[in-house]
Order: sequence, then C-alpha cells, then structure tokens
Amino acid sequence: MSTHPASPNDLDPSTAMDRPVYLLPGWLNSDPAHWQSEWERRHGDHRVEQNDWEWPRRGDWMARLDDVLQQDTRLARQPALLVAHSLGCQLVAAWADHSAHTRRVAGALLVAPPDTERDDTPPQLHNWRPIRRPRLPFPAIVVASSDDPFCRAERAAGMAADWGAEFVLAGPLGHLNTASGLGAWPEGRAMLRRLVD
Repeated sequence: MSTHPASPNDLDPSTAMDRPVYLLPGWLNSDPAHWQSEWERRHGDHRVEQNDWEWPRRGDWMARLDDVLQQDTRLARQPALLVAHSLGCQLVAAWADHSAHTRRVAGALLVAPPDTERDDTPPQLHNWRPIRRPRLPFPAIVVASSDDPFCRAERAAGMAADWGAEFVLAGPLGHLNTASGLGAWPEGRAMLRRLVD
C-alpha cells in the first residue's frame, strides 16, 4: 500500500534531515493517511517495502532491511535514521541484535512497539516471539501512548529500558496510527530531529 514518492517540488526543505531517513511500517503496512505516509510525501523519506505484509516473518523482514541499508552507498559516510511504527520497532530490535551493519544507522525513532508476547497476539505474529531486548548500538527514542490496545505503557517502558532508549509517553493516543488523528505529526518529527542534534 505504498504511496507515490514525493517529487522535489513537493518537499518541505525546513523539515528535511541531513541524512537518509528510512520508514519501517508495521504489520499490514502504513495506509495513505498514516503519519509515515505523510512523512514519505512531505519529507522524501524512504519506505522499506516488505514482500509479505500479511504474514510477516521476522527473519525475512530483517534480511530485507539489511539489504536495503547495504545497498545505500551514502550510509558509509552518512548513517541513516530509522523511523519505525508498531511491528517495525520489533524489526529494528531484532535486526540490530543480528546484523553486522549497524554502523549504517545513526539513530532510531520507535513508535508504538507492540507486545508480541501477549496471549491475544494474532497467529500471524507468533514468530516475532520472544521480543529481542539487547541494548541498541545507536541512540533511540521509544514513543508510546497510555492507551495503546496492543501494548501496555509499562511494557513499552520496559522495552525502552532494555534497548537503552529514551522513553516518551505521548498520552492517550491509541496505537499512534491513522486512527489517532496525528496528521503529519510534527511532534514526532521534532523527536527525530533531536536524535540528530
């Protein structure tokens, strides 16, 4: 469900980063009204497309992210920022625990990590257990809401602590997705810029 890439005339130079930004959607991808899709259109960020959004296999998603980051020759001198939503957060944690190419990443914004170890986790996501919890080798910010239906705030805070990430509780905003009404989510963009500054 990818959106059309932004043309140079559509981009807002005031919100562009000084390095590549890769968007990592969660299960079922981010729809056109999602803030990740808005960032793709407004800021020229790059979405990492997965082969299977419906039955995501952790190893396949990790391999895809590794391939994308290795193919971007800019990252040897200017590491990327990762912007993950939902299952994309678990992808970052698993990939960073396994990959030999983590120096290609300067930091990560991890939004609404789901608790895939819950009893009510859909069967499509059972292969994302256990959650990978080693400390991330780059700076990160975890953003969670106080009423996310897929993860209690305490569990998200625990993941952030294990990953060595700053934890931001955003208030009652659900799963921080399209239904949350975030639009282009400038607050999230400000947090991403803080990772660089």
